[in-house]
Amino acid sequence: MTVIEKGRIRAASSRAWVDTIPLDTIIQQDCIAAMRALPAKSIDCIFADPPYNLQLGGDLNRPDGSHVDAVTDEWDKFDSLSAYDRFTREWLTEARRILKDDGTIWVIGSYHNIFKVGSAIQDLDFWILNDIIWRKANPMPNFKGTRFTNAHETLIWASTGEKAKYTFNYRSMKTLNDELQMRSDWEFPICGGQERLKKGGTKVHPTQKPEALLYRILLASTKKGDVVLDPFFGTGTTGAVAKRLGRRWIGIEREGQYVAAAQERIDAALPLDESALTTMQAPKAAPRVAFGQLVENGYLAPGTVLTDSKRKHRATVGADGSLKCGDISGSIHKVGATLQNAPSCNGWTYWQYEAADGLKPIDAIRQTYLLATQP
Repeated sequence: MTVIEKGRIRAASSRAWVDTIPLDTIIQQDCIAAMRALPAKSIDCIFADPPYNLQLGGDLNRPDGSHVDAVTDEWDKFDSLSAYDRFTREWLTEARRILKDDGTIWVIGSYHNIFKVGSAIQDLDFWILNDIIWRKANPMPNFKGTRFTNAHETLIWASTGEKAKYTFNYRSMKTLNDELQMRSDWEFPICGGQERLKKGGTKVHPTQKPEALLYRILLASTKKGDVVLDPFFGTGTTGAVAKRLGRRWIGIEREGQYVAAAQERIDAALPLDESALTTMQAPKAAPRVAFGQLVENGYLAPGTVLTDSKRKHRATVGADGSLKCGDISGSIHKVGATLQNAPSCNGWTYWQYEAADGLKPIDAIRQTYLLATQP
């Protein structure tokens, strides 16, 4: 077991302190055995990215003959569909036991496994809140031309029961989306660039998820200080994002090379300061590209100070894409309008950031984001 810190948490079912459990720790062990060792009702949120059981036959090559780096690892191989069913029900049974009554679980998968996962979730009396479609802005093409390009994955979000009082930060989600209700179809690029972990020019993990995806999930369904468990930790995306957002985390991962990469990554992750973690709680108004998308995709860091062109006002960017200037908080448009005592404001042109060559409107960052994410 790799231990960063040991902590203690209170079980939801009792006022007594439960046994010490490993907070902010990677447990190198089989996920089912590791979860069995955790106290009942001790976890606020679970994010699970289990093996997809892709059942790929042979190598996959591009039309030019080059090899596609697909999922061919032993951890994704099961003897039969019934063996995968048993595995799925076993780990979900433990997940339900350790989840608090007001906790929720997220499971991501592809068409290979998500329907089996969904069936098991319902059989175990979880209550499905949403199925979220992650639409990939830059999916891998279907090289053989034999079927539609697989351009999305599905997330199931479920509570412990129909009447469970779970966390959903509705206003933060609306703020993140520039005052439009957040929909159940999310668009993010697949993990790439500097975020993609590589060793010797090869991907460390074939299915590393983008941090922006976990950022939205944790911001939506957890509170500061909540304990988030990832039973298929991989290279530690959940832990890195949880650390940034002020959540506690536990990762379970049996593969040593992933544990080492995750540990190094999380050690380097910088938590957000208190002002950036204070999320918005009031309504606002919206353009086509949400300011919050720039924040969750890392184009503008929470805690960044923006100013107007005359440097009269200074506002701090929050984790959910809100701005705070003194006692005024809201969207980029609402805060700008309030400061000018005007009925409206185009926040994209009003607010400026400090670039190497002077002040520039945040719209310049929006245009960079559009160029990077549009197909």
